[in-house]
Amino acid sequence: MAERLLVTALKGGRNTKILTLNGKRITKMPSTLEKLPNLKTLDLQNNSISKVCPELRTLTQLTLLNLGNNHLQEVPEEIKYLTSLKNLHLFGNRICRIAPGVLNGLHRLIMLNLNDNRLTSLPQEIGRLRSLTYLSLNRNNLTVIPKELCSLEHLSELHLNYNQIVYIPEEIKFLKNLQQLFLVRNNIEELPEEICHLGKLRVLDIAGNVIQIFPAGFQNLRLREFYCEGNPLFLKRPFLAVQPKDLWTLREIAARFVLSLLEENDPLIMDAIESYPEAKDKLSKAKKCSICRKPFLSEWLECVHFVAPSKEEELSCWSISEVEDSQKIL
Repeated sequence: MAERLLVTALKGGRNTKILTLNGKRITKMPSTLEKLPNLKTLDLQNNSISKVCPELRTLTQLTLLNLGNNHLQEVPEEIKYLTSLKNLHLFGNRICRIAPGVLNGLHRLIMLNLNDNRLTSLPQEIGRLRSLTYLSLNRNNLTVIPKELCSLEHLSELHLNYNQIVYIPEEIKFLKNLQQLFLVRNNIEELPEEICHLGKLRVLDIAGNVIQIFPAGFQNLRLREFYCEGNPLFLKRPFLAVQPKDLWTLREIAARFVLSLLEENDPLIMDAIESYPEAKDKLSKAKKCSICRKPFLSEWLECVHFVAPSKEEELSCWSISEVEDSQKIL
């Protein structure tokens, strides 16, 4: 059947625009593809291809390539020559690396699907996919989100479910057009405050992580859907604050005054503090309130900020009372 379809396509020659060989038990990509220079769509998913043929690089008019559910172990170098490519499907392979430079020529790529592979990292070249609007890397072994990925200014949908990501980089704020962000089942401990700068974000799914608290300004996101079940934030575990018997001691008042002057780079205080190493050491342990951003030495129940979700948001496995219980308390 596969041979018959290929023969038919070859008869069409330059007039052949689409070639579909889905699920034909192909183990080797046909080298005769070079005889189809005007091919626009090539569907080879659900086969047993482990390596692409060198002739693939001749298909410079190709806009859609589907090699999903094959046996590829890398994103092959030949793909970089497909300069017209807009949609690339490589899901369900055994890909553990992306060949050097392979992303450099894909300036028109809009959609990239690398789900269900074995990637542990992404190359810096990921930032060169300037036209990319959709990126899906679900079920890989990624541990970090590269900063270069955050330079994809047209990206509107990012899927990173079921990886091993520990944190989100501050550079996430540069994804100004991001509308949907999926981070289900990772190892993320906190959301950076920079995520609150994503003004176009409408769908956020952080279910199944280890997030315990929201960043300041999170309530300003204009989310329509928010999923967060399976995080310790919503297990009703109280946050305990240490309260000395004598609140606002002279020591605390003096410390806060000096800390505020140090933040302003007051020359007199900055010079004087060098003569008091013990005081300097104690002040170095100061923290900042997550809400008012003022420095302090001891923890107090001063700043409490309760936020009700927007009526437009779709909530998942949480109630208004749980939201109030989980806000930042200093």
